[in-house]
Amino acid sequence: MDKTAAAQINPVTLAFLGDAVYTLYIRDRLVRSGTGKAAELQRAAAKVVSARGQSAFLERVLPLFTEEETDVFRRGRNAKKATKSKHASVAEYSRSTGFEAVIGFLYLTGEYERIGYLFAQVDEEELKGQAAEKAYKP
Repeated sequence: MDKTAAAQINPVTLAFLGDAVYTLYIRDRLVRSGTGKAAELQRAAAKVVSARGQSAFLERVLPLFTEEETDVFRRGRNAKKATKSKHASVAEYSRSTGFEAVIGFLYLTGEYERIGYLFAQVDEEELKGQAAEKAYKP
């Protein structure tokens, strides 16, 4: 899809797609790390892909955004959302929606290398720590 068409899509719809792309990436990384059972991996993934986790990750990648990505992020962050998060603040939820919108936009426009670059900022040790932390809790 060209960028003009992708930019016309509602940012919450872009976030819907971006959430799926990010979740798949995190699950893939956790499985490849070889740490834990499926239930433990699910809990670790949920912590990373939650609104709170995405908002924290955004702190690392926001300075790397291009002007175009920043515009998509702002549209997503400021968009009216039909739902609210139970476990994150309004600010965290809004920021995570903006982040997801950027990922959805990049995915639709075929910028997979750019997505890979941004996702490479996820700290491998952080992921392993999430899985290990969940594995040893009673």
